[in-house]
Amino acid sequence: MRLYSNLSIKQKQIVWAWAFLALPVLFYGIIRFYPTGTAFVISFQEWNLLGDRTWIGWVNYVELLNDPVFWKVFVNTFEYLLIGTPLSLVVSFVIAYHLDKLRFMHGFLRMLYFLPFMTSAVAMAWVWRWFYQDVPIGLFNNLLASVGIPQIAFLNSTTNALPAVLAPAVWAGLGFQVIIFMAGLRAIPQSYYEAAKIDGVGWWTVLTQITIPLLRPTIVFIVVFSSIGFLRIFDHVFNMTTNNPGGPLNSTKPLVLMIYDTAFNGFNMGYAAAQTVVLFLILLLVSLAQLWLMRSD
Repeated sequence: MRLYSNLSIKQKQIVWAWAFLALPVLFYGIIRFYPTGTAFVISFQEWNLLGDRTWIGWVNYVELLNDPVFWKVFVNTFEYLLIGTPLSLVVSFVIAYHLDKLRFMHGFLRMLYFLPFMTSAVAMAWVWRWFYQDVPIGLFNNLLASVGIPQIAFLNSTTNALPAVLAPAVWAGLGFQVIIFMAGLRAIPQSYYEAAKIDGVGWWTVLTQITIPLLRPTIVFIVVFSSIGFLRIFDHVFNMTTNNPGGPLNSTKPLVLMIYDTAFNGFNMGYAAAQTVVLFLILLLVSLAQLWLMRSD
């Protein structure tokens, strides 16, 4: 207190400003890292959510490594990542690239692309679930039947279920990625394009030598943001496979759904916490790897 009282008015204002700015950071750290630390501790315990916790060491992690369902879910999670991230990146860039050149109804079309991102994931999942139903309910199978093509078991097939769930997840995130790409395109100085036009450079060279390199920070952001989203995918899978959570033979079950099922259906909180720690490590390693691989030279 004596040290504070000896400060000048300007110095006191600086101290209060730093204290005010530090409060949100401190609050975020508490609400962010406290649950993470608690989950790490519970992962070494046996707990059914109601009784006392029992310390069991590495038992949950050993069980996880020997669980064939976990490895199936692990593969599913990375399939969402490795298919969904590049697909959404390419499609959103193509849309943004052409939409940026369009002037007629530009704002309206941009709003249409962004609308799915604003829509509830639960409502969207149930609409797509209706699309995938068999004849005479499902939209897609009715269209196929109208041209004489046999109906497809979208959500009841171990082959088709994961792509069928992934499609609306990709579609839902396109609007956000398109907006981010368009902001990146608008930030590129037009002088580069004018110089390329004067030199007679073709569109492909302009795209690969000017546009894409200058969009690198935007691409890094979208890749990391999209990857985290696909690694944590839950709403679409849970709502589109409610009759058989995770799809036939767990063909669509991601790690987040396995954590939910283990914790609130199996009441095995310790095992669910171990799965949560694994998911946290996957998210951390994938994000750091992407930032390292796509860092600017």
